[in-house]
Parts: sequence; structure tokens; C-alpha cells
Amino acid sequence: QLLLVESGGGSVQAGGSLRLSCVVFGYTVSTYCEGWFRQAPGKEREWVAAIDSDGSTSYAVSVKGRFTISKDNAKNTLYLQMNSLKVEDTAMYYCAAGPIPPCSWYGGYNSWGQGTQVTVSS
Repeated sequence: QLLLVESGGGSVQAGGSLRLSCVVFGYTVSTYCEGWFRQAPGKEREWVAAIDSDGSTSYAVSVKGRFTISKDNAKNTLYLQMNSLKVEDTAMYYCAAGPIPPCSWYGGYNSWGQGTQVTVSS
């Protein structure tokens, strides 16, 4: 398993932006998917975005066009740029890594960060 450390959460007004970062320690050749998930109080954890080892990205419908996932290989860091934030984006955000596609599948991830809180107010 890898060690993932997130940062960048906070409070912002609707329409604002935040960038989440996730430093990944201990990459292995078996790491295929890196992604972001979120969980709001009383709700199940949901997939937000992912990037695979070929650099292909994918997004949940609810965030497509507003969020951008990227990766800086030199810094071993995964990012999630979040623009045009909505109140419904409020959640704990988790970065994750794993060997098994599809990258939108929760079960394919075996390493998780501790989470960073994002709160969007109206």
C-alpha cells in the first residue's frame, strides 16, 4: 500500500475555487488508477475523478467541466482543481490509488488518504 497525504481543503463561497493536493509516497509499477472520492454526511462515498497510468482522465457527471484532475510526476503529487463550486460539493475529499480498473470503481483502490474537508457556502 501507498501513503497518501491530502491538503488544500477549506471553506469557500459558492462560485469559488479550491485546489486539492495529494502527495503519494511509495509508488509501485502496479499503481494504475489515482483518483478523488468524496463523502458528504449521511451519504455514501462517491467517485469524483480519476487519472490512469496512461494519463487518461475521467470525471463524474456532477463535476465534469468544473473540476480538473492532474498529476505532477516529478513531485509525486495528484491535484484536483475545483472551480465554480456549489453547495452540494461540500464533503470530505479523499485521494486514492490502486491497481485495478475501471478507475471509477471504489473497489479497485487499495490506498487512501486521510481526507480533507471542503465546505461551500451559499
